[in-house]
Amino acid sequence: MAKAYIVGEKNLILGFKGIGFEIVPVSDPEDLAEELFMLSRNSNVGLILVTESMASQSPEAIREFRSRSNVILTVIPMQEGGERTGYNEMRKAVERSMGIDLFKKEKENAEE
Repeated sequence: MAKAYIVGEKNLILGFKGIGFEIVPVSDPEDLAEELFMLSRNSNVGLILVTESMASQSPEAIREFRSRSNVILTVIPMQEGGERTGYNEMRKAVERSMGIDLFKKEKENAEE
């Protein structure tokens, strides 16, 4: 059976253990790249969530994982006032797949 993992700062991800996630605490971007590499080799992985703060520090590790694996990897915001990395990734994916920017109005309102 596939497992769900969350990768990020321990104080931010610990609560996910209570809802069935396997937690993978990391403290710096180099650790993120190493852990994602290990998870890409594990056939039991079905879903990976990465904290926005960690993903924004190491976008190349996220890109490399996605090119190497078919596992779903999603960046999730963990605090108010974040960099909106997860939102921006979703917006680009929708634009790429549909050919239009469905979230353009949201983007314009956020900039005002």
